[in-house]
Amino acid sequence: MTRNPYAADLARIPVRAHRTQVLGTETAWWEYGDPVDSAAPVLVLVHGFRGDHHGLEPVVASLPGFRVVSPDLPGFGGSAPLADRAHDIDGYAAWLAAFIAATGISAPYTLLGHSFGSIIASAAVAAGLRPDRLVLVNPIGAPALEGPRGLMTRLAIFYYWASAKLPARAGFALLKNRAIVRVMSITMAKTREKALRRFIHDQHDRYFSVFADRDTLLEAFRASVSHDVSEYAAGIPVPALLVAADRDDITPIEAERALVRRFPDARLAEIEGVGHLIHYEKPVEAAECIRGFVGVESPGAEAAR
Repeated sequence: MTRNPYAADLARIPVRAHRTQVLGTETAWWEYGDPVDSAAPVLVLVHGFRGDHHGLEPVVASLPGFRVVSPDLPGFGGSAPLADRAHDIDGYAAWLAAFIAATGISAPYTLLGHSFGSIIASAAVAAGLRPDRLVLVNPIGAPALEGPRGLMTRLAIFYYWASAKLPARAGFALLKNRAIVRVMSITMAKTREKALRRFIHDQHDRYFSVFADRDTLLEAFRASVSHDVSEYAAGIPVPALLVAADRDDITPIEAERALVRRFPDARLAEIEGVGHLIHYEKPVEAAECIRGFVGVESPGAEAAR
């Protein structure tokens, strides 16, 4: 069994699973931390494309003392597809606003989006959702075809196009092909630690293919490569933190430096030696960035003074 290097810290944080009707469809979500601690800062998470709530658990493990709400996006993980709208950015943004209302989350709270989730979170805030703060981890800051892996994006487009053209069973099998998932995982992982690489690959093997159906996945993929955070940045009225990686193949760090200037009020935290998997490879560093942005000290910081 592959060892989870963050399991011990995560096990110290209480977690409860929930299911809630949102826009006529069932959303699965998880709540970490003490739900009755009114002093605990609240953090709502939006995971990336083809992932589910498990992907951001290493960051959660590094945030004891927070109340973290982490749903699976519609059509992924344990959540059903959207019932009456497309799985595009507008559809997901509307779902996110409705989810926060349905679960009774109220100000103050911080909204965090990772990768594809950074586009959804930004679109929702630009459309009127009002968290106190916005955190974007590995934000998609420029059109996918313009990034350093533009060729890889074109290959991905062909891959999803081919899966749509094949008969349903064959197309579904292609989308879940373990060899293709492993190539993707190897490409994105930058760490040289063998145990951590094994964990990353195991996570992708377990959760990257847990989606409802082919049509939902294809709609979400088109949304992920057709939009980016730069479209919404100027319309985001809340303070924002961009947590970017200096080796990100999806959005180069130069584009992230340009992106942060598009926001009315934003700062950029650059994490070195990592690519598009900050949440797996550098979750402790990401958590420290979040703590500093929210204004919450690390555990033990007071005692150390």
